Amino acid sequence: MLYLRGDLGAGKTTLAQGFVRACGVCGPVRSPTYALVQLYPLGRETLVHLDLYRLRGAEELEPLGLTEWALPGCLWLIEWPERGEGSLPPPDLTVALSVEEGSHSALLTPGTPLGEAWLARLAAQSGADSS
Repeated sequence: MLYLRGDLGAGKTTLAQGFVRACGVCGPVRSPTYALVQLYPLGRETLVHLDLYRLRGAEELEPLGLTEWALPGCLWLIEWPERGEGSLPPPDLTVALSVEEGSHSALLTPGTPLGEAWLARLAAQSGADSS
């Protein structure tokens, strides 16, 4: 489970679209701003992309039927997770995006051992790329 946090225009949707493409989706990658949920089959796995910006509160999550996607083999990517606070599982990794002086920054924070493993792998790959 990945949480994407940041103000409007911070790059959450752009990052989500790039992530979906990196997972191998070749078709259209649409922001689920109006549909709220977009599913992408990835072979034996499914990417569940949520954009909760339009929600007024966590109680609006239940009618979306998300519990059927709370299964092993489903990777969740959630924009605006604070709109579902209290009804969403904790994130494996939170990506907090911000725009400062015309540049973008990202702060990655693990929330589970899986998130810590992802960051360790990313750090190892970054170290290998810089040598």
